[in-house]
Amino acid sequence: MDKNTITGIILIFAIFIGFSIFNNSRMTKAYKEVIEVADSLYAAGDMENARAEYINALRYKPNQPEAVAKVNEINRILGFASAGKSEAKTEIVVNADSVARIEKTSVSESDSVRYGAFGSAVRGDTGLITLENSKIELKISPKGGRVYSARIKDYRTYDSLPVFLFSGDSTVFGFNFYTVDNKAIRTNDLFFEPVSGTEPVIVTNEPQSIVMRLKAGDQSYIEYKYTLAPDKYVVDFDVKFKSLKDVIGSNQSSLTLDWRMYLPQQEKGRQNEEYYTTIKYKYYQDEVEGIRLRQQKEVEKADLPTKLSWIAFQDQFFSSILISKEFFLNGVVTSTKTPASPKYIRYYTAEVGVPFESSDESNIGMKFYYGPNHISTLKKEGLQLEQIVFLGKNITGWINRFIIIPVFNWLQKYISSYGIIILILTIIIKIVLLPLTYKSYQSTAKMQVLKPMVDELAKKFPKQEDAMKKQQATMDLYKRAGINPMGGCLPMLLQMPILFAMFRFFPVSIELRQEPFLWATDLSTYDSILNLPFTIPMYGDHVSLFTLLMTISTILTTKMSGTTAGQDQPGMKLMMYAMPVMFMFVLNKLSSGLTYYYFLANVFTIGQNYIMKRFIDADKVLATLEENRKKPLKKSKWQQRLEEAAKQRGIQPPKR
Repeated sequence: MDKNTITGIILIFAIFIGFSIFNNSRMTKAYKEVIEVADSLYAAGDMENARAEYINALRYKPNQPEAVAKVNEINRILGFASAGKSEAKTEIVVNADSVARIEKTSVSESDSVRYGAFGSAVRGDTGLITLENSKIELKISPKGGRVYSARIKDYRTYDSLPVFLFSGDSTVFGFNFYTVDNKAIRTNDLFFEPVSGTEPVIVTNEPQSIVMRLKAGDQSYIEYKYTLAPDKYVVDFDVKFKSLKDVIGSNQSSLTLDWRMYLPQQEKGRQNEEYYTTIKYKYYQDEVEGIRLRQQKEVEKADLPTKLSWIAFQDQFFSSILISKEFFLNGVVTSTKTPASPKYIRYYTAEVGVPFESSDESNIGMKFYYGPNHISTLKKEGLQLEQIVFLGKNITGWINRFIIIPVFNWLQKYISSYGIIILILTIIIKIVLLPLTYKSYQSTAKMQVLKPMVDELAKKFPKQEDAMKKQQATMDLYKRAGINPMGGCLPMLLQMPILFAMFRFFPVSIELRQEPFLWATDLSTYDSILNLPFTIPMYGDHVSLFTLLMTISTILTTKMSGTTAGQDQPGMKLMMYAMPVMFMFVLNKLSSGLTYYYFLANVFTIGQNYIMKRFIDADKVLATLEENRKKPLKKSKWQQRLEEAAKQRGIQPPKR
């Protein structure tokens, strides 16, 4: 590596560091400006707008104690202020050590009048009922009859805690409708009664159920039935409306199902995990789609005007999916960022229409999936659930689904270390691509041999106005020597889909989650050999060794396979070395399995180039090219027709 290259790399690092300092100063200034506005609104008593500004300030400086404290204080003030104005008190809590935003609903005795036929359900037992098998543990709450918490048994969080998809008041689930006497009913606020007792239900050999009833009279009720089978992540959820045609208006052909959840942080890299969280949904007898999340937008919303099969609240490696056994009529989903909370990364909501027939007995069939984003597990449940795992579009997705994943799964049967699996996978890919790699290197070698001749042409046509003549002469030289100028680039372009496929595959592969290798404790997230006392924009607050090794190996690969264009143009050469550094900033926060793969690929490329260089004799290549130049140039039929047409117009072709 020459002096200019080293200077260029140092300059790039200096620019990035300078930008980081500048950006940090800019963010601090913006934070102070927003805080001043928020303080003035707070002093004036405008709590709603003050709260919005304090939350906006947290976008510039996340988890700042003063802003978090103000948001908490205003939430308490607003909660108490609204208690006397609404049917139910809603308190929104923001706590740096708890949740970003939790909706709690409390109902007083006086509210029983407001619930009409369901007034007796205003109060009830708060004891939880356990329903579990070998895979999941569910807690069913009498209040709302909903799943209070869902724990995935075989997994742990990054800090070794049990994996709860949700727990406590971080979730809302229930039906919203009006009675014949115009009472607004939210089943989430009311108390159900367990039919089959309160003892824990442990599922081992055959499916078992828990039944909860929300009574509107002696023989009229809403019934929730949860049925769990052995070794399953899926819970059948059947709803029965019994003898309620005189309670629920006959003019209602649908009910509103309200589902909300705060998504807790499960992985080490919050930013990376947040990138892969979203809401997915499947249109009835149609494709799977999802909300497109934009990092700078606080709230994302999608209106779903047609029938739906399911809706998924998706984390990077786990999902809660609500599935209709028939269909949902329509829906609206939202995803909200939670910058004030260190433990929760997203707030999801879904309001969907559910078909309803007012009769002596109306039934609604649904299912819940509480489990990992494991492709084969999801695929067994049908309805294209496996598509919540995004593996890329078009050719990138096909490569992952039909090549990479089958090979990866086959290797898992025989090898326990995922670091070794990635190594073998890299070797297999390199062997498959070897013919393309050889062709690319061969073309590059020929171009390097011809470089002195190309330089001579540059001297022959030094003037700018002779640029076309120089270009024509250069192309004629390549053609006579039997070289395609794109011959070195085309094989590399054909390899790009595989590189993109790997970029999509490793960060979403739950198989790599918490799997250690060498110094990396978890191949699904970044490896850190040094935690920085500050955060560098775009880079992060840590140093990933695999990313550093990948960057260094990429620079060495670039040095070994540098093209003529890069050597002739200093600016182009500098860009060739700047790109690996830029990718270092991008990949520092991503999966160490991904950067480990890129590092291995570079090492094998360096080895291949070294071996090929020993087998390709430059003098022999030059001799072959000289022989090709002496042979008469064979014109294609297309070129012959062009020359004949030019002659008819009196234009003579250039002499060669």
